[in-house]
Formats: sequence, structure tokens, C-alpha cells
Amino acid sequence: MEMNIMEKEGKKYIELIKGKLCIENESDAVDVVGFCGCHQTNLVLMYEDNLTEKFFDLKTGVAGEILQKFINYRVRIAIVLSMERITGRFKEMVNESHRSADFRVFSDKKAAKTWLLTHTH
Repeated sequence: MEMNIMEKEGKKYIELIKGKLCIENESDAVDVVGFCGCHQTNLVLMYEDNLTEKFFDLKTGVAGEILQKFINYRVRIAIVLSMERITGRFKEMVNESHRSADFRVFSDKKAAKTWLLTHTH
């Protein structure tokens, strides 16, 4: 799994490599959590192409399993994706997630990084 350790304003975060499928299941999420632990951060920036297509189809349960793993380990996730992706039941989940401090979806990287680095648990 390819990830970069980034730092801005004294805060470290993990950024998954855009264009690389990294997270297909719970086990992959645990790998990211472990990488966070090794680098002493709980902040992750990822992109829609880092996630399996099943993530966006809530009927599969993949999104719930992956996000719950991050929430259990108190890892905050910002996902950059195209707004066309946010439809149907996935849109409902995204809207619900914006009430929590654990997971947010953004249309641009700058907004995602700002939220990730300024809103802490």
C-alpha cells in the first residue's frame, strides 16, 4: 500500500497516493490504521480512487465496515471525491457523516486538508 507521510503546521497526516486502489476491505483499513500508529498520527487524506467501487454501493456493507474500523481506532478520514459520486443512499451516509468529527467528504483537496488539520477530536 502506497502512502505518504505529510506535515503541515506541525501536524502529521497520511495521504494515500491518488490513482492507487488501496482500501478494498476491513483488513486494508487496519493496515492504514497501523501505518498511522507507526507514524504517530490519526489523520488520513484519501481519494475516491483509493477505495473499491463496493465502498460507494452501501448495499455491500463495505463502507460501513471500513469506516467503523477507522472510527474504532479514532482515525479521522477526509475523502476527496467528485460530487457526481454522492447520490442515493451514499449521499444519505455522507450527509449523516457531516454531523460527526470522524469522516468527511470533500470535492477538493484544499478543503479536505483544512478540515483534517483544524478540526480535532
